[in-house]
Amino acid sequence: MIRKLLASTSILATLGATALHADTFPEVEDLTLGFIKLTDMAPLAIAYERGYFEDEGLFVTLEAQANWKVLLDGVIDGNLHGAHMLAGQPLAATIGFGTEAHIVTPFVMDLNGNATTVSNEVWDMMRPAIPSDADGKPVHPISARALRPAIEAFADQGRPFNMGMVFPVSTHNFELRYWLAAGGIHPGFYSTDNISGQIGAEAQLSVTPPPQMPATLEAGTISGYSVGEPWNQQAVAMGIGVPVITDLDIFPMRAEKVLGLRADFVEENPNTVRALTRALIRATIWLDADDNANREEAVQIISRPNYVGADPDVLRNSMTGTFEYEQGDIRSVPDFNVFSRYYANFPFTSDAVWYLTQMRRWGQISDAQTDDWYAEIAQSVFLSDLFMDAAQSLVDDGLAPSEMFPFGSDGYRDAVDHAIDGVPFDGRTPNAYIDSLPIGLKGEQVVVGTEVQG
Repeated sequence: MIRKLLASTSILATLGATALHADTFPEVEDLTLGFIKLTDMAPLAIAYERGYFEDEGLFVTLEAQANWKVLLDGVIDGNLHGAHMLAGQPLAATIGFGTEAHIVTPFVMDLNGNATTVSNEVWDMMRPAIPSDADGKPVHPISARALRPAIEAFADQGRPFNMGMVFPVSTHNFELRYWLAAGGIHPGFYSTDNISGQIGAEAQLSVTPPPQMPATLEAGTISGYSVGEPWNQQAVAMGIGVPVITDLDIFPMRAEKVLGLRADFVEENPNTVRALTRALIRATIWLDADDNANREEAVQIISRPNYVGADPDVLRNSMTGTFEYEQGDIRSVPDFNVFSRYYANFPFTSDAVWYLTQMRRWGQISDAQTDDWYAEIAQSVFLSDLFMDAAQSLVDDGLAPSEMFPFGSDGYRDAVDHAIDGVPFDGRTPNAYIDSLPIGLKGEQVVVGTEVQG
């Protein structure tokens, strides 16, 4: 209580900057927020360590969670007020895939940040199919077609080809599926009766919590995985695997993690949500400021056991603009982790629509839906108005430049064609996009048993 009183007094005395007024005080001051041990939880750690939460009148406890399901359940049952969440989780919960609850987000934590790693055994099978540059290094991006020899060798040996991803509606699942399908490898369907996602699969994908990925790969339970950092770079450091592609080469610049909150909490506590959003925006600005000049300090912070708890040397690889593939093959990837650039924090409707199209493509959305349905679901979950309100208040307070935010946006990014398969995506026409993808459900098709019908 004394700590709160002193902090509040300090805020009122010195913060013309944050302009807290009586009618904007948070309805809930003490908050518990969950996270998974990944580098992209950094906005939470920075908002806490740099005092941005307290500037906004919030007293936050950050708690690491065992896995994404435990984290989601914690938000739904109220043990957590909010959490660092996979962008697909609020959408899936809202439409009732898995646990049903209306979860929303006013804030995107980051763009990009994932990679796909394979075991040394699989890499040795892939490497002959990958062209080399003048220095003898693999030419990137690497197509999943190079994975075909390994899949066939496993089949000849009577071994399933297993790969890990972190959650059925994770970016990692959809990115891994996208990469495989673009290379002509079927990653399998979901159905209402079979939610394994392995119906008709040539590569069998299953859930492994992020921090357990390297150990599971080393044990031979899986032969590859898609995950966020630092767990791809950890495989390199351990000498047990080789990252073969990042999400920048699969489908880049799309919402990765979000701040997930229950819709009723948002409705009942608008000032709290606004304060949370303001604090996190300030944290992401700091993370990307001056061409990532603060990233080394951020690495030291999130390496602590209560945050990510990984070796700073491993965290540094991706956080400071480089990425290591084979040991010693270090390449410049300045946009691997983006926290505020490119309007990163704005919850674009089109980003949400893309996730929904992938759920439909692989059968998590079992039946065809109209284009309007996609837009309505997306806009009921990705709350751009709440973000813009917080952003405008930071501009008014002189804490952020207006050009950082897409004021006037209709919520849709321009149509893009820089995915690895070159298929254009326009969030305004999701069904046309779904139908243009070579592998996956189309039109009125449904999965019945082990067959696609319709």
